[in-house]
This record gives sequence, structure tokens and C-alpha cells, in this order.
Amino acid sequence: MKGSTAYRSIQKRGLHIGLLPEMAAAVNPSTPISLDHDLDILPEVGRHLTVAEYAGHVDDLAGRLWAAGVRPDERVVLYKTANADHWMLAAAVSRIGAVVVNLSPALDPATVGVLLERVGKPTLLTDGVKYDVLAELPLATLTRRVITSAGDRPGTVSLAELAGSPRVKPVVRPIDEAAVITHTSGTTGIPKLVVHTPRTQGIRLVPQWRLLSLMRKKETVAIHVPFVHSRMVAAMSLALLKEYPVLLMRESDPADIAEQFIKHRPAFIEALPNSFMEWEGLADDPRAPFGSVKVFSSTFDAIHPGTMSKLLKASYRRGALFFQIYGQSEVGPAVGRAYFRNSAHKANGRCVGWAMPNGAARVRVVSRDGKVPSEANPGRIEVAWDGLAKTYFGEQDRYDSNRQGDWWGTGDVGYRTKFGCLHMLDREVDMIPGLTSSLAVEDAVLGTLHELSELVVVQGPNAEAIPVICTTDDKPLDRERWRAAVKDFPQLADPVQIPQAELPRTATLKVQRLALARRFEKQPAAQA
Repeated sequence: MKGSTAYRSIQKRGLHIGLLPEMAAAVNPSTPISLDHDLDILPEVGRHLTVAEYAGHVDDLAGRLWAAGVRPDERVVLYKTANADHWMLAAAVSRIGAVVVNLSPALDPATVGVLLERVGKPTLLTDGVKYDVLAELPLATLTRRVITSAGDRPGTVSLAELAGSPRVKPVVRPIDEAAVITHTSGTTGIPKLVVHTPRTQGIRLVPQWRLLSLMRKKETVAIHVPFVHSRMVAAMSLALLKEYPVLLMRESDPADIAEQFIKHRPAFIEALPNSFMEWEGLADDPRAPFGSVKVFSSTFDAIHPGTMSKLLKASYRRGALFFQIYGQSEVGPAVGRAYFRNSAHKANGRCVGWAMPNGAARVRVVSRDGKVPSEANPGRIEVAWDGLAKTYFGEQDRYDSNRQGDWWGTGDVGYRTKFGCLHMLDREVDMIPGLTSSLAVEDAVLGTLHELSELVVVQGPNAEAIPVICTTDDKPLDRERWRAAVKDFPQLADPVQIPQAELPRTATLKVQRLALARRFEKQPAAQA
């Protein structure tokens, strides 16, 4: 089977992650998969395997789950320590026709309890570490059964003890029924459970298939995305069907990242914007960990132009580019644009791109007040296509309230230029009176003050714009440099400096702006 044949099959029948490893093995059984850590469920496997071996392990785990009592249509909540075996287990759940519900290991026990109740007495697939984290929850009431992938606990079903269970025939989910459920970032409260079907997952591959076509050689793709994220489904599917060697990464410390990139020399890196920000300092590493990179790719969140410029200049590849895709879990990839080495530093970070051609999403900006949307008067950004998530599990009314016919409200505000470029200015809930775009301010200041590791502008209790800053190694801020950098933004209050570790973040490293703003409701903002 050729990768293009498998891709066409997915477009016709939908993407079933339980079948994907087997399909990829049919395309090329020897495609290598490398890890920067050991698998919890199969520690004896090591850190290097082929896609055929990977597919065999998924089939093995599917048999064990069947032996544990999991059946088609059942919902299986997967909440375990961050590890690449999460995606392997998710594929195994899918392979026997069950619906996998991916929960981030960063979620706190109370939130997990709420989501377990919302899902409705599911099977919980976890490990000893996370089982202990949930010790205060009434799991016997909230779940049908608890299965452990490692670190067994009394009263649970051990997958390790089910090794050697008979293999079972795959069960294919209906193309328009729930197949994989992920959750939103939870920046405004309890995360919503986003339902993806085989059809919606397959459709989302369309624009990204063309992006990977920019790589003519079978070079390594490094994936540093949370294993529970909806983006992980597309990243793994595309890389394996294209026969690219894959490096699956969990560690985020820049020193570890440098070692992996020097060893594997990836040509394509998929990572979160905040991860790229954390790795900026590696651009000056004389070992050139980014030297081999042809394409940097980041999805769902906007990234600062200064970060893109540093990374691109650290690549030795001719025509290196940074491709940014704007979207969200409910939408998938909506618009995108490429940035290049000699111009990224001058780019407007609020310009998130143009609609992608041939079967991709449609995007519009709708007025909030009857006037034409503009930079000074942004409108609501809406998206329509067949790749939209089907619903919010257990919250159909909430989903319906955000969808008008074919159009989904992203919750972001912006406008379109006369050339058709979509500018995303802010989340609507984060808009600050008197400030056109807090994100634009952050782009500008971060591009000037390189000693800042993070800057987040939030609304204070009196509607003032409070800049919250973090510096490299938490060093004190130079107040004179700050005043010079923000002279064009008189709307800003005095800055508040906090340790980077105190920034409230979601599972995908987004700063929880509303949670950060709430700390100023309880106490006056302390000046830096």
C-alpha cells in the first residue's frame, strides 16, 4: 500500500486511530519511531521500534483491554502519567470499537472527577501514580472499572497480568459517531469534552497533508505535542503515512531538547508555541540543534514573531520556514501562513494567515455592533467546514449555543485585511477597554526586551491593563528599559513581575489569563 492510497482511504472511510498503525505498517513496515523516554506499559521495548512493531504492540494491548472486559461503544477515560504509550493505548481502545476519552495528566483531581461524572460511569485506564492522585475521588461510584497500565493497585485490573491475551478482530466505529474525545484547554474553567468522529478527524488531515509534501526526502519529524491533544492524532497520522521517521518527545528541558535534536537531526518540528519560546536560547548553541530544520510548525496558538525569527536564523537549511496554523480543538486547522528567515522579525504577529485551499475550512468575521469589522472595531471570528467537532459530550446545549448553522464561533475577535489575511487580536473574554489588542502589545514588547521570558497583559479590577512579566532566570526587571519599550502604550499600568513558575497554565501551556487576572481582585497589583 502507498501512503497516498491510505490517505485516500481515510478521506473516504474516515480516520480510525485504532487502524492507523496497521495502515502505516502496510505502507512501510520499517519506518522508525524513536522516543526520548521509556514506555511505561512496555518498558522492555526500549526507545527504538519500527512502525510494524508499534502496530503489533497496539494489537497486543487491544487484546488485553478486551480480556479486561472493555467492549465496543464503551467509553474509556485515559488519564495517566505523560508518556508516549498514551497514544498507543488510545489506539488500542479505538481498535476494539470503544470510545477513548483523553484527559491531560495536568488536570487536577477535582476536575477529573467532574469529567468522569460527565462521561457517565466509564472505564478508567490509568497508572499507579495517577490512581494515587485520585485517592479522594469515589472511583467505585464514578467508574465501571479501573484498569492500570503500570504500577498496579489493589482492586484494579492489571494490563501487565493480561499479557498474552488472544488478539481480537478490529471493530470499526461508524464514520459519524464519536471515536475520540479530547478536552479544551480550560482557560475559563472546567474543560469542555470535544467529540471527534472518524470523518472529522480524517477531514482535518487535508490541509496538513500538503504541508508535509514540502519535505521531498524521508527525514525525521520531531513531535513535541501533549499526547492527549487532538493535534497528536493528526501529527502521528500524517508522519507515519508519509513514511517519515518519527521522534516522539516528552521531555521539555532545553538541555534535553538539544541532545535529541543533535542526535536525530529532524527536518520538521511540530511543537506548541510556548515550547518554542522556552527553546529560544538553543538558537545560540554552537552545536546548532536547529541546524537541520526545514520546517517549524505550530498549531492552534499564535506565536511571537521574535521567536520565529530566532529559530529560523538558527537553521542552516535553504528556504527554511515557520508554518503557523490558527485553529482550536473544536475547529481543527482554520487558516495558516508561512514565515521566512529574512522577514519573520518584521511580521505582524496578529496576522495568522489565509484560508487554506481545496477542501479546507471557510472563515468569516462577523460584526459585533453592526459596523464593519476593523482593527479598531474587531468582529467575531467564525469557521465552517465538515471538520468541525460533532458536539461537546454531555453539553449539547452549550455546543448548540456556539454554533449557528454551519458556522462555529471561535470566541476570538479580529478582522480581515483588504488582502484577505485574518488578524486575530484577542479572545473576546480577554478584551481590555482602551487596548486594541493585548496580544499585539505582547508581541511588540517581547520583540524588544529579550530578557523577558513571558509577558501577559490582563485586565485589572478597575479595567486597567496590567502587564504581568517573567524574566529569564527570574532576574529583576530593568525599569528604564521597560519604560522605553512601552512608550507607545500609555494604556499600560506599571508592570508586575512574578516567577515564571507561578504563571497559571493549561495542559497545553497556555497562560490562564482569567485566573491570572483574578489574583489582582484579591490583592493590589505590586509593582515590579
